[in-house]
Amino acid sequence: MPHISRFFGISIYIYAKDHFPPHFHAIYGNDEVMIDIRNKTILNGSLSNRALKLVIEWAELHERELLNNFDEAQKPNPQIRSIEPLK
Repeated sequence: MPHISRFFGISIYIYAKDHFPPHFHAIYGNDEVMIDIRNKTILNGSLSNRALKLVIEWAELHERELLNNFDEAQKPNPQIRSIEPLK
């Protein structure tokens, strides 16, 4: 489970060979959410409103990088890259 970014206590992951649509996982405390990369909607799970707003803001800034990482994660021996955190 490649960790790609961390900011304000939120960890972002993209899992190798995960299902479509392209998405990422955000974990904050005991909560986890799956976010569709293209339309920034929740596919599963939940986060606090504050944490979710930060995750969506970050995802909007890094959509292309997220899509590239998701595509890379589908390959054998993926080389998933870190993405700059929200500041």
